[in-house]
Amino acid sequence: MITVICPTYNEENYIGNVLEFFVNAMPREKELLVIDGGSNDSTREIVKKWSDLYENIHLLENPDKYVPYALNIGIRSSNGDPVIRLDAHAEYSNDYFEKILEAFKLTNADVVGGPVNTIGKSSFQKAVAYAICTVFGIGNSKMHQTEYRGELDHVFPGAWNRKLFDEVGLFDERLVRNQDDEFHYRVRSFGKKVYQSPDIKLIYYPRDKVISLIKQYFQYGLFKPIVLRKITSETKLRHLIPLLFALYILFSALSFVSIFYLIPLFVYILIDLYFALKAKTNIKVFVYTIFVYPIIHLSYGLGFLLGLLKLGADK
Repeated sequence: MITVICPTYNEENYIGNVLEFFVNAMPREKELLVIDGGSNDSTREIVKKWSDLYENIHLLENPDKYVPYALNIGIRSSNGDPVIRLDAHAEYSNDYFEKILEAFKLTNADVVGGPVNTIGKSSFQKAVAYAICTVFGIGNSKMHQTEYRGELDHVFPGAWNRKLFDEVGLFDERLVRNQDDEFHYRVRSFGKKVYQSPDIKLIYYPRDKVISLIKQYFQYGLFKPIVLRKITSETKLRHLIPLLFALYILFSALSFVSIFYLIPLFVYILIDLYFALKAKTNIKVFVYTIFVYPIIHLSYGLGFLLGLLKLGADK
């Protein structure tokens, strides 16, 4: 039997698709644990209706609300192996679980997952979906390379051999964001294998509002220094560039000293325009894309800066 866990909070627009997928997918021997962080929409009622119909669907409470607590509650309450995480904002191929089991068998990996194929519905969401899959958007992360097959540092949402939790521990509950990054970095620091197979197919819908996108990437940056302090071997240039960009913008007053200080900004704008044009989309998505890049870079960079300051204050 496999265990499937799904953290939720106000997912009434998405959770029905997850439940329907779970019921119809193979193998039949499986359990779903939906761990809810106190939703105040109809998420819980939807899950309860399905759990009344299917005895292998269970609704669990997460009084601490945040994702790492939910993941640990689900893992501790689970019975199956492997443990597979679902994200409510994603759609999964009918053979998603079967391809995960196949990848475990073929690769002898400890963690497996598929590339994140990011798409959007609204114009803004389409711009975000495009931007976060480009080198300019988030660097050379292999997680968004839909044809990549092999080892890497992180997969999303992730599937884990059960014995892994006894060997490396559970998720770090201090991390509101990046708890999955840190866990997979920690897995690799123990000499374990994280593997991506393009046969494992999922579609992810990113944030569709400016404020939620800013909050998401600010939190990614805010908690990243904690992750990198714990697993220093996983520090990469792509983690630091947004910080440097944010610092550059903060010190932009220096442009009054020398016009040459503005040269990097002009270069940034040109690269931004180049990648926005590469999207080959309509004018509305093109304009949104131009603004999405600095939104995610500055949000992440400022969050990272604050995270560093908090680390320094904690010493």
